[in-house]
Amino acid sequence: MFKRRRKRNREEKKMESSAVCSCIPLTYPIGPSRHFPFHQSPFLVKPSRSLSLKLIPNHFPLSPLNLLESSSPLKSSATLSDSYSETITDIEWDNLGFGLQPTDYMYIMKCARGGTFSKGELQRFGNIELNPSAGILNYGQGLFEGLKAYRKQDGNILLFRPEENGLRMQIGAERMCMPSPTVEQFVEAVKDTVLANKRWVPPPGKGSLYIRPLLMGSGPILGLAPSPEYTFLIYVSPVGNYFKEGLAPINLIVEHELHRATPGGTGGVKTIGNYAAVLKAQSEAKAKGYSDVLYLDCVHKKYLEEVSSCNIFVVKGNVISTPAIKGTILPGITRKSIIDVARNQGFQVEERLISVDELLDADEVFCTGTAVVVSPVGSITYHGKRVSYGDGIGVVSQQLYTALTRLQMGLTADEMNWTLELR
Repeated sequence: MFKRRRKRNREEKKMESSAVCSCIPLTYPIGPSRHFPFHQSPFLVKPSRSLSLKLIPNHFPLSPLNLLESSSPLKSSATLSDSYSETITDIEWDNLGFGLQPTDYMYIMKCARGGTFSKGELQRFGNIELNPSAGILNYGQGLFEGLKAYRKQDGNILLFRPEENGLRMQIGAERMCMPSPTVEQFVEAVKDTVLANKRWVPPPGKGSLYIRPLLMGSGPILGLAPSPEYTFLIYVSPVGNYFKEGLAPINLIVEHELHRATPGGTGGVKTIGNYAAVLKAQSEAKAKGYSDVLYLDCVHKKYLEEVSSCNIFVVKGNVISTPAIKGTILPGITRKSIIDVARNQGFQVEERLISVDELLDADEVFCTGTAVVVSPVGSITYHGKRVSYGDGIGVVSQQLYTALTRLQMGLTADEMNWTLELR
């Protein structure tokens, strides 16, 4: 009888163990990682020395290499290895567009409401889990940023003004009732993520590594209130040109009925809702053959604001004008940089109200943004009237584009102290 009881106890413990294991979700399929050769460990990565990072076992894909090696170095608190793959991925860089290319690692850091961000970690890139009542899903409590990394001729990598993105996220977080990483934490997290995905940075002149930091209310909340928990996340993707035209004139249509932002709203911060609001007008414009939409102010309906995801500039003689930042327009970092570059090159730059009539009488028009850098405008259509600006890329657009991109790629001396080099 005692033998039967011991046997039954062993069987019950075995069943309990199986039940526990059956509750552990496998986020990734059991098979080789599509980003690594079968013989190469997917755990080879070199973080910067700024942060102590740890790998969480169940956040990584299981492959035959992991399953068959009984002497696997992976433990519950294994630190990242000091070696990593230097091999650039096998991508047709000349055909690289602006789309998501899954890479190797993403960065995640969390904190509770009223708390501070303190510790982040690199995890394999993949889906994340959110409660259906998460603040980001129900009330849109979230921000994002965008910046780029470029590979230099010597193989080192340059970041362009990452501290400006960190500062803008802090300002946006305050408006959206969210805690935010410090500027220092933001920059260090960007550095770690880029270095972990170093092999995805395109060769010089073939594109850039687009970096997308996210800050969101990830905790569950049913009533309208700030989320109880927040997640800061960074993922990256190699990209080419944003517009299919590349560095070629784009064609815009002025939207006079739908509006992107209102005074007192959130148009001046990079909250996610600002972008969902432009999808209808943008989709209709593209269906008609236009590249994008230019929005007017919602009060007078005659002053320029911005394109869906870009700031707008108008050139007349030696004067370059752009709408002033007054709460409804995003303070673009490329916009800020172009203003400084233009002034250094002898242009007079004005930040002020610009009427649509001035736009139609301009010598040249161009857009700026992280994704597009500088994009010349070939034509503007307003109330059915189409105005064209020359046959090709404007002289000023080309001059400013060349000056800024050469600085971003490390081809000219950085006298502005805007770039951060990673080795």
